[in-house]
Amino acid sequence: MAVFHPTALLLLLLFLSLPFSLHSHLSLDYYHKTCPDFAQIVHDTVARKHATSPVTAAASMRLFFSDCLVGGCDASVLISSNVFNHAERDAEINQALPGDAFDVVTRAKITLELSCPGIVSCSDVLAQATRDLIAASGGPSYKVELGRKDSLVSKISDVEGNIPKPNQSIDELIKLFEAKGFTIQEMVALYGGRTIGFSNCREFSDRLFNFSKNTPTDPEINSKYAEALKKSCADYEKNPASSAYSDPVTPGKFDNVYYQNLLRGMGLSAADHALVKDPRTRKFVEMYAGNQALFFKDFGEAMEKMSVREVKTGEKGDVRRRCDAFNTINH
Repeated sequence: MAVFHPTALLLLLLFLSLPFSLHSHLSLDYYHKTCPDFAQIVHDTVARKHATSPVTAAASMRLFFSDCLVGGCDASVLISSNVFNHAERDAEINQALPGDAFDVVTRAKITLELSCPGIVSCSDVLAQATRDLIAASGGPSYKVELGRKDSLVSKISDVEGNIPKPNQSIDELIKLFEAKGFTIQEMVALYGGRTIGFSNCREFSDRLFNFSKNTPTDPEINSKYAEALKKSCADYEKNPASSAYSDPVTPGKFDNVYYQNLLRGMGLSAADHALVKDPRTRKFVEMYAGNQALFFKDFGEAMEKMSVREVKTGEKGDVRRRCDAFNTINH
């Protein structure tokens, strides 16, 4: 009869306790056998949506960032009962949960449920769709590992302090991103996603109309740019939908012009402007402004890192039948 050395026996017992964890690990071909049409279904859904509503790319990216930074890339932010119906937080939340993004995820999920019911998580759909939408806008196509499970919990209280705000100082932004495991350079690269999409006038109105008692407009904003923004946001108090492109030069194209704009004094929010003011971040702004290939590379790598942040696998999550509702009622 074979006799195991105590150390070997301990290692064997540890190995036998891990198979489920290893089995549930993320991989690029996670749905190869269980849902072989996954990538094509998401790609086709994204292509149709992008053709009719190009702003979906920016909306999806914001939704994805919010999901990963708040809950850990687990689709917790998609639960309607816990997010969309909290009117007291709408001013902050609606910027992170645009309707176009939720729509493209919902469309893809419906098709996937017909093709391979109960297999693909909403969090995987959001991660894949975001990557495809960025690529459709001219940006980089990075790797998306799959196998996430959807969260069993979604709390509106988790949002506070976990999403960067447009008026935060550079110290606050760096602290927030470092707490999430990102370097300063990765933070600056991720901010480059603002090269597409738009921002609500309320996010930067103080820089235009209420900067100080003696100077209503921030003198560091490019003067022509400031005048154009004032016209676009003239009725922002009456019209909550008033907005402006984050990159007014190439608003629908994913490129490095966002960084070039920052160097010209055309940062929209206080946080945008802070990136070019602080020496810790300015060097990366200048680097990406002059090298789009490097920006694409670093952005893609930062997005890969973001997409696997605190994901849930195995029994820690679920595969929702509907992305906006739990499979069972949580109390």
